[in-house]
This record gives sequence, C-alpha cells and structure tokens, in this order.
Amino acid sequence: MKVQRVYTDTSVIGGCFDREFAPWSNGLFEDFRLGRLVPVVSVVVAAEVAPAPVEVRHRYADLLASGAEVLTLSDEVRSLASAYAARQILPPKFSNDGLHIALATVAGVDLLVSWNFRHIVHFDKIRLFNAANLEQGYRPVHIYSPREVTSHGNEP
Repeated sequence: MKVQRVYTDTSVIGGCFDREFAPWSNGLFEDFRLGRLVPVVSVVVAAEVAPAPVEVRHRYADLLASGAEVLTLSDEVRSLASAYAARQILPPKFSNDGLHIALATVAGVDLLVSWNFRHIVHFDKIRLFNAANLEQGYRPVHIYSPREVTSHGNEP
C-alpha cells in the first residue's frame, strides 16, 4: 500500500505544544515516526518556524531529521498562488497560506493538514482553492485538520 504524503503546515508543528491541539499534532508526528505517513514541509514552513519558540523549532528539526520532504518555491508554485490571489480567496496579508496550498498542490501531495480554520481548513476556502486548481489544470487538494487524519489522540 502506498504511504500517503502529508503536507504539514506550521500550525500543526506549533500545535504539538497547545493543549487543545497537542493530542492530534503529536499523534500525527507519531504516524510519521512509525512510517504510516510521509511528512512534507516547505521553505515557507521553515521561514515561519524560524522566529517561533525554541520547542517549536526543535520539533521542526525532529521532523526534518525523520526524513521529511522539503518543497521549494518555483515559478509554477508562485503562478498558482497568484491565481488564488486574483480570485481574492485570502486577504493579501495571508499570502503564505496560499503558498502552502500552492506548494502542496503542485507537489501532488495526498493531503494537507493544518489547524488554520480561518484560511485553510475552511469549507468555503477549500472549494475556492480547488476551483482555482482545476481551472489551472491541477487536481483538487485534500485539506484536513490533524484530528481527521491521525488515529492517535482520539482516545476518550
């Protein structure tokens, strides 16, 4: 069986240290450690993690050490992110969120996980991102919270 590639945005890494999100963020990291899922991050995640608290930077370093795939920006990614901007899916100040979606889409990951319910894991936004993806010749991207993806952390 093919192991699914999971683009993990910055909120999931920080979620490892948030009481509300820790069970599922850490559960996802356990799935990565056990090889059940393949972590995918990007240079955008790296830039967002750089000023984060030390424990978040260490957790990101652990993810890299576990063999996470790191995506880089390309003209193709920037072009897709520009298509999102042209559709005004996100306010300009949140362009990095569009880059996360574009990076995951262009790389053909199986799914993207995030705790960002305002701009990423949001029904209306997902529809708009996927409409732009289809218009630009890409397949839809599957976006979920870690709670919907990991089998860990779901115990009562």
